Amino acid sequence: MVLSEFFELVQFLFVVTFTTFLFNCVEYDVLFANRVVNHTGQSLGPLDRNKVTLPDAILPSEQCTERIQGNSWIIFLLIMAAIFWVYRLVKVICNILSYWEIRQFYKKALKIQMDELCNFTWQEVQGRLIHLQREQPMCVQKRELSELDIYHRILRFKNYTVAMINKSLLPVRLRVPFFGDMIFLTQGLKYNFELILFWGPLSLFQNKWSLHPKYKRAANRQELAKQLSRVILLTGLVNLLLCPFVLVWQVLYAFFSYAEVIKREPGSLGARRWSLYGRLYLRHFNELDHELQGRLGRGYKPAAKYMNAFVSPLLAVFAKNVAFFSGSVLAVLIALTVYDEDVLTVQHILTAITVLGVIITITRSFIPDEHMVWCPEQLLQCVLAHIHYMPDHWKGNANKSETRDEMAQLFQYKAVFILEELLSPIITPFILIFPLRSKSLEIIDFFRNFTVDVAGVGDICSFAQMDIRRHGNPQWMSEGQTEASVYQQAENGKTELSLMHFTIKNPHWQPPQESSVFISHLKEKVHQDAQTGPSPQLLLSEAPLCTSLLSNESATGPDNLLASVLAHPVLTASGLPGRNRRFVSPSSAASAAASVLASLSSSQQPHTSRSRSHTLLPSRQQHDGTMYCSDYTMGDSMSASDSRMLSQSHSALASEFASAEMSLHAIYMHEVHQQKTQHASGPFQASVPMRDLSANSAQGPQIQPAQTVTLVAPTSGHQQREQLKCLQPVHFCLFLGVVALLWFEIPLMKHVGTPHQACRSRSLSEPFASLDAPSSGSEDL
Repeated sequence: MVLSEFFELVQFLFVVTFTTFLFNCVEYDVLFANRVVNHTGQSLGPLDRNKVTLPDAILPSEQCTERIQGNSWIIFLLIMAAIFWVYRLVKVICNILSYWEIRQFYKKALKIQMDELCNFTWQEVQGRLIHLQREQPMCVQKRELSELDIYHRILRFKNYTVAMINKSLLPVRLRVPFFGDMIFLTQGLKYNFELILFWGPLSLFQNKWSLHPKYKRAANRQELAKQLSRVILLTGLVNLLLCPFVLVWQVLYAFFSYAEVIKREPGSLGARRWSLYGRLYLRHFNELDHELQGRLGRGYKPAAKYMNAFVSPLLAVFAKNVAFFSGSVLAVLIALTVYDEDVLTVQHILTAITVLGVIITITRSFIPDEHMVWCPEQLLQCVLAHIHYMPDHWKGNANKSETRDEMAQLFQYKAVFILEELLSPIITPFILIFPLRSKSLEIIDFFRNFTVDVAGVGDICSFAQMDIRRHGNPQWMSEGQTEASVYQQAENGKTELSLMHFTIKNPHWQPPQESSVFISHLKEKVHQDAQTGPSPQLLLSEAPLCTSLLSNESATGPDNLLASVLAHPVLTASGLPGRNRRFVSPSSAASAAASVLASLSSSQQPHTSRSRSHTLLPSRQQHDGTMYCSDYTMGDSMSASDSRMLSQSHSALASEFASAEMSLHAIYMHEVHQQKTQHASGPFQASVPMRDLSANSAQGPQIQPAQTVTLVAPTSGHQQREQLKCLQPVHFCLFLGVVALLWFEIPLMKHVGTPHQACRSRSLSEPFASLDAPSSGSEDL
């Protein structure tokens, strides 16, 4: 950490010095050979002069100093840079003193030596910290610190930010002409948000752990909103004043950082990364940085596969031809340089070779892979398993370009990230002055309504307590347990999913009463769905095939658990036979996830040193040690390399299975949420894009060929009898259709061998799976 901050100072000093040198100390007429320079004597002609060297193009130090001193604009910029560098130096010195105290605390209090620190997990460090509080109280206000208290201290401000993004309080969504709604959140804008709200001299917090008392009272909310509006206006004007300097720095830093990478690997700009907004939108309450990074890292490959699955045929044809023409010219130039190296001395020949290489690399990124598997729903489900959050209208619309565009806001191109950072100094002042100022009163009300004082911790965001009663959402399995209004509810199941994630990551944490009730209710629901779902043995027997549908890599034990659930609807819909050569009974992803989750809770491992079951399902038995999967699960899902990994590191394997368990919970909770939403919307629900609802409302519900229809079982007995009377002819026709389909499909089963065909065949058999088992979860028709 010290070394990183030291080199940040060196980088800033290098950029300023090197840029000043390039603008004032280089004679470019000599460097470009526009002016003859000969140090050996009089030459007979231009062809007889000596080759120009770098010292010929560099001015002497005295002349360079005179140029700098004669330019007042350069002197002003150097003074500004020096002031900022000295400020950074003072801050680095203060940080070094703080780091030294942390080092001493680790060595003397926690008994962890620096050479052994890299071998410790966070749970082990946290356990020693809790044990130290019991023996030698560090916090006098509380006798014992819980895992949640420690997370609250570390993530105090980040939990506030995650909550404000969840409630759409921060103005990061902008409406741009000709482009529609766009997400804009950069490092500079995020820095200004934190400066205004948390740690700036005029911020709402009076120190690192306490909100100013005046913001906790509702009497003067209007006055406080006006005061905050003035602070935001002042910050915006300062940003506007410093915009030219920051913009120059951003351009220079981006040039020095990415110019060499772009020349060496032009395709790196087409790589994707999780956006800053995506990291806040997808972050759980009380999730540490390394936990978030690991989770998003697991979801990177399926997210990239999903985004790359969308191709434009017209653009692909255009890209192939451009690549052909550019490659032909490049091949000739390369052949000429191989034949005679003097070709490289021709003016701009190297530039042409470089530009042609960049064009070929960019165009190839638009040419789809001929071995690509088109399974958007399964790929998006695989992404959901790792990122844990997904808007409701994405379900069933994974093949729509609108869904891909919204996903691109979370998973953006690196080129888009660089462009946004370059534009940030220009756009940030206007976001602060206009959209953020208009939300001053809402921000004041947010901090007053959602700030609680916890003994030994200080003021924290109430959403971070993961209180189901106060912030639960009835549509996310907390119906009857929450008293929250719409204003108090967390969106997208953030409270429920965050509670599950924190409980799985911290198995020794004892949740409060309301959270325990929610977990017990979830366990009972999983147990019920597991009884109607497929057996875990059958799911895991198809795990290698499931993995082949979604990945070309060898899967580990946790990956097999996920793959058995993610691709199970594909297998049931396409009618692929299991190991016993019989057709798999149709079921939903929710019942499949429940079956695997139920099997995890009943398994044991004598070598695991956990005091209580890590899993949350469905039994509350406590053993001396628990395992994340049973013996048959291990036998079916783990390879020889996994067994070696188990013998080498129990904690690493436990962490992987914990992540897999949370992924299964995310899939299950989203499926149950979708079922509740569909039941609440009526017996027949047409799943259409959000933008088409208003257009179709006047003409009544219309079912388009590309849309999906979900059939929901009626609730009352009378409606059920009437529905069955109406469906009797339909059932007879469907029965004949199934017989005819099987008659023609069984001889062709041998040909359904590729993953692409397995996904395509879903459209034939899935409607019958939906009608035969309406209680096990809705399927797409």
